[in-house]
Amino acid sequence: MHNDNAMKVPLYVLLVIESTLIAAGVAVHPGCECIVFSKVHGKEKGSFKSPDFPKPYASNIDCLLYTFVGDEDEIVELAFTDFDVHKTADDCISGDYLKVFMHLEGHSVNEYTPWESVLCGGYADIPAVIYSSGSVLVLAFHSGARTANASGFLGTFRFLQKKLFRTDGWKLPSTSCDYEFYSSDHSLLQGKFYSPRFPSSYPTNIRCTYKFQARYKERVRILFEEVALQKGDISCLNRADIVRVFDGSASADPSIRILCNENSGAEILSSGPDLFIEFIANSDRPGRGFKGKYQFQRSDSTAVARNPGELPPSTETEPNVRETRSSCDVAISSDSSRNGSITSPSYPSPYPAKTTCTYEFQGRGKERVQVAFHDFNLYVPNGNSKNCDDADSLGVYIHIDGRIEKIDSFCGAVTPKPVMSNGPRLKLEFQSFHTSRYSRGFKATYAFMENFGIRTGNQLSIYPCAFEFNSNESKEGHFSSPNYPGYYPRDTECHYFFNGNLSEKVRLHFDYFDVEGVLPCDAVSASDYVEFSNYVTKDKKFSRYCGQLKEFDVESDRQYFRVTFRSNDRLDGTGFNATYRFVMGKEGRKKPANVLNSSNWDRGTCLWILLCVISMTKIST
Repeated sequence: MHNDNAMKVPLYVLLVIESTLIAAGVAVHPGCECIVFSKVHGKEKGSFKSPDFPKPYASNIDCLLYTFVGDEDEIVELAFTDFDVHKTADDCISGDYLKVFMHLEGHSVNEYTPWESVLCGGYADIPAVIYSSGSVLVLAFHSGARTANASGFLGTFRFLQKKLFRTDGWKLPSTSCDYEFYSSDHSLLQGKFYSPRFPSSYPTNIRCTYKFQARYKERVRILFEEVALQKGDISCLNRADIVRVFDGSASADPSIRILCNENSGAEILSSGPDLFIEFIANSDRPGRGFKGKYQFQRSDSTAVARNPGELPPSTETEPNVRETRSSCDVAISSDSSRNGSITSPSYPSPYPAKTTCTYEFQGRGKERVQVAFHDFNLYVPNGNSKNCDDADSLGVYIHIDGRIEKIDSFCGAVTPKPVMSNGPRLKLEFQSFHTSRYSRGFKATYAFMENFGIRTGNQLSIYPCAFEFNSNESKEGHFSSPNYPGYYPRDTECHYFFNGNLSEKVRLHFDYFDVEGVLPCDAVSASDYVEFSNYVTKDKKFSRYCGQLKEFDVESDRQYFRVTFRSNDRLDGTGFNATYRFVMGKEGRKKPANVLNSSNWDRGTCLWILLCVISMTKIST
């Protein structure tokens, strides 16, 4: 070892690390051994592991530091390929654990340095990749007195350039994370933007804004490639860390998308030249954050990206609205037509064989595309329409998680239920292999709608999908899931708020319920769900509802009640249909009882009245 001030690292430690980059480190914490992986030694990547891996590590390792040091303009990436550290406590603070220091300003840590996370358990319990926010990252490994026969950990590291995660906007003076993006002859028409410190974890208790301003006859298109906030599938209404997208220049404008938890591939197109994004983080355990792409696009362009995860090109030579790209391909934008009809080739005459036609829809703002079928008759060999693989068919595609996914395929002569997009875009693809004089094809109508197909209640602009039902306006009515009776859209969250008068409560009756999932309707089972609450926050009184259920009733405890529907990006169902009725608080029975005509007295009541009459008679005599 060439450093005179270096701590003498035990020989067995050096033998088990076997890294291409090893140097003795300064003792930065009393009782700790330190292994340093430094860019100074000319290597940009390497590997690291626990002592004796893959054999079980020893007990009573008081403190073993793994210090990774890059250049000032770099960050550190750690990727675990194997992880088995014995877990003795849920918080991983005692026993065997690995502390992670990701936000260091210097090269050293001590007993007072705050760590960002503590890792223990198996590979499924930890993040597979960890990033520093600066040029230094430190791991502190500790094992307890008990031997657990755990093998430890194995991982790789590399140093990345910070500029790879630089936001392409103008940071506002005297702010920590507020940016503005302008479309001009001297600025980029497209670029990237990130949450603070991405890909490392963002700070707590922050508010960041991203303001996009396009030019006249331009729009702003956003693609969130990754959103990694808090883990779980809790409603965004109750999340401390959220991303809100507003269709305008400020948070007072209508909300068109709210992102929380973990997802990717969310695409937004503004209605006008302005778009405003607000990121609020108040949780104690921040996630990695988000990364997104933006593009200033001409409002008369209907170009659609052909590759998943890409923004459409923005050029003046793209096809105009409804201009066909082949004999039967059509692009339809809500700018030119909010509703209309589409048909198969030659409808109502038989369509030709060996034909492929695409119908691509482009909405804006919070618009969703709904397609309702009125006539449907496609040729099926041998009359078997259960499998559409060898039959003439109509496929439905959406953009989700950065990919184009088929969500359904229709064939035969059964008219399909309405379909709805999960965002501003939807694609239908008609494909015929055969022809028949009895197969006339299909006819459907389309509509770009902002109400998600929910036609009752007062829609609120502060949420993308929220409806209010007030007792002063109507004592009873009905409400349903998005696009009912068709399949509800994926990756969608809708709220229904019921506001009664004083001393009132609301009684709900669900006469139809088909929400994909299995009990307990959580993220483990990848379930969609319906949630009830007497508060804006989560109500422990109610468990989640999912699956196919028979008719049931739900009743509030007081005048306010909330119903939340949430779907994920997996499967879907036909949702629910329900009625509501505001009633008086005590079961709606406020009429004074008619003693003489009552037929509901019990024997105790009659005996009490008889004794009173006898007593009164004795007193009078």
